[in-house]
Amino acid sequence: MNSVIIIGATSMLGLALLDECIKNKTHVTAVVRENSKKRETLPKSKLITTVECDISRLSELHSQKNKGFDALYHFAWESTNKTERDDIDAQNRNIGYTLDAVRFAHRVGCKRFIGAGSQAEYGRVEGIINPEMKVSPDSAYGVAKYTAGKLSSILSEQMGIDFIWTRIFSTYGVNDMPSTMIMYCIGCLLRGEKPILTKCEQRWDYLNCRDAARAFYLLGKEGKTQNIYHIGNGIARPLSEYVYAIRDAIDPLLPLGIGECDYAPKQVMCLCPDISNLQRDTGFKPLISFSDGINETIEWVRGVNK
Repeated sequence: MNSVIIIGATSMLGLALLDECIKNKTHVTAVVRENSKKRETLPKSKLITTVECDISRLSELHSQKNKGFDALYHFAWESTNKTERDDIDAQNRNIGYTLDAVRFAHRVGCKRFIGAGSQAEYGRVEGIINPEMKVSPDSAYGVAKYTAGKLSSILSEQMGIDFIWTRIFSTYGVNDMPSTMIMYCIGCLLRGEKPILTKCEQRWDYLNCRDAARAFYLLGKEGKTQNIYHIGNGIARPLSEYVYAIRDAIDPLLPLGIGECDYAPKQVMCLCPDISNLQRDTGFKPLISFSDGINETIEWVRGVNK
């Protein structure tokens, strides 16, 4: 790819994708919030052009100097914290923003739209999750992600743009949000505190953000239009294994509060994605072990907290 657009470029995945694009000498137009404090986290490169625009104003963003982009990646989404995921009005606005992103892609002559959906679209299921499986979201966030995906698929087809929808499972790494389970555990343990956790019997699939970025980049090049792809590792493990790995990487003698809090009322116990079509269509294979990825993340947190 020669030139792409990333909306939500200061997110963990947006930043990781920027690095992947630079590595592949791909020009990027990075769309960030106006006066964003996170703008300084963008990599310094002549390949990056930064455009300030809130997602609520994408409909006003009409032209770019470089038209004829290969792909637009839409990562921006408001109200992603657990306390905000059932805010119906906020989630409904995100659907409109996604459609605005498709229209923006059309205005600048973009060939392909790649949206960032979520495993939350499936709700609570058991066993391996196939991209063709029937969805049953039980949160406003999951419903909005599914609706945004369906409507943007129709709009992209009407506008003659290739369309790919991804469903992201559990990603982690440098620039992750402090509210995630992994970042919570790292923060507590680095302070010498005991993280308070459930029994950690869930089976989850964690993928490092740099591997996820490579999957997104490959989809921009090789993904098949009107397909759904899972962004995951393809191997699910009990959550307790990840927690022990984090603790042992910091200090094996630190205590863990496993089983000291109850599961949430809508606790998802199984996040086991089938990534076979991603592998088949793009040749993607995860390269970063959880051990290596978590050590990198821990060192990044240490640096941020100095």
